[in-house]
Amino acid sequence: MIKSFDFYFDFVSPYSFLAHKEIRKIEKKYSIKVVYKPMLLGALHNLHGIKAPAFIPAKARFMIRDCKLLAEKNNIKFKFNSYFPIKSLNLMRGVFVAAEDDFKSYYIDSIFNAIWRDGLNMNDENIIQKVLKNLNVNPKTFVLRCASSAIKDSLKKITAEAYEKGIFGAPSFVSNNKIFWGQDRIEFVLKEASK
Repeated sequence: MIKSFDFYFDFVSPYSFLAHKEIRKIEKKYSIKVVYKPMLLGALHNLHGIKAPAFIPAKARFMIRDCKLLAEKNNIKFKFNSYFPIKSLNLMRGVFVAAEDDFKSYYIDSIFNAIWRDGLNMNDENIIQKVLKNLNVNPKTFVLRCASSAIKDSLKKITAEAYEKGIFGAPSFVSNNKIFWGQDRIEFVLKEASK
């Protein structure tokens, strides 16, 4: 039997998208709900003093090719977003608003797909509004709620929690208090979650 586990992610991370697609298959196969933990990757990197791969040209080039290879291997429709890096702060805060309104899973699927499947410019407020309208959400109300101190604090709290656990990148998984980093570690997460 596979137990649930935690998934720390940020929409800005293409590897988080690839992991997310695999997690949806796992949830269906094992009849579990993985605990999605939205964090702000840029803030986490700053806490650790890490420079993101996107800002190191050689790593950025490798990442694009690597993500495409992984997507092909796992039969995932993927398009490296030409507007990368996406400013994910408000999108990540939106996860908490969506959770309050009980459409967290649908929101996460939609935002990940908009960025990494459809290649939309999610730095553009007009495009974000269209995506939110497709979710039957009032964009103005949603954005106002994202700016509330409670929602801001929720994202800060999980980001701080990730840092305190020793998580330094996305995606990361926690099972039985053990951390696994990278979408290619899911098989080890599942092994741990079966103990």
